[in-house]
Amino acid sequence: MSISATNKRHFIIIGVLVFITTIALGFLLNGVLPLPKQATAQAATVDNLFRVHMWLIAFLFALVSVFMVYSFVVFRRGSHEDEGEHFEGNTTLEVVWTVIPLVLVVVFAFIGVRTLADVTASAPNALAVEVVGQQWAWSFNYPNGTTNAELVVPVDQPLTLNMTSKDVIHSFWVKEWRIKQDLVPGMTTHINFIPTVTGEYTLACNQVCGLSHTSMYAKVRVVTEQEYTAWLDGQALAQGLQPSHQALLPGLQTASR
Repeated sequence: MSISATNKRHFIIIGVLVFITTIALGFLLNGVLPLPKQATAQAATVDNLFRVHMWLIAFLFALVSVFMVYSFVVFRRGSHEDEGEHFEGNTTLEVVWTVIPLVLVVVFAFIGVRTLADVTASAPNALAVEVVGQQWAWSFNYPNGTTNAELVVPVDQPLTLNMTSKDVIHSFWVKEWRIKQDLVPGMTTHINFIPTVTGEYTLACNQVCGLSHTSMYAKVRVVTEQEYTAWLDGQALAQGLQPSHQALLPGLQTASR
């Protein structure tokens, strides 16, 4: 068999092994690294990006490992001392390993930009809540002027969180909501969600912020529209304020005028 035919056979075998390894490793990574349940509209977009990256990791690992292991096994030193054919370079191979990574970078940059645009898009009827972080507690200011230590929001209602920090950098992170946003002293940062599943969740600070960083948690509740407005009215009365239309959702405020 000629050297050209032998080399072609090796590349075909390696290509098949890379494909098989990529498929097996891709399913393994996506299976053994399960993501928390999706509780916002943005979560599915973020999870898709994770899965695409898992498949890319599987492919790159297979590409390197298969070539390395195959070379160790097939081209190991035997009883003879024959050396392989000497060559200075391969223009085709050099073009391929330059173009393919470039294409992958461009594709993933496009996917990343689209994902970022999707998860940061704001809705015109979003409910705005102010989030304040400090060592080592959270507080939430609602549209009717009330303040509470827990975040209560209505399900399926676009939500904008305007975030500030009183001292150091903190980070807003509810794992079921996926997106993380830093709170930076001296400026206001923003994050948008559409909660889609009612229930109780835990807000954690995801940025090391001092001695009691690991205890900086807050309760997050996603409730129905009626439960939200009733809760806000109750909070207004408890804090010496009169319930007003500001306690309603943006759509209900318009309808009530």
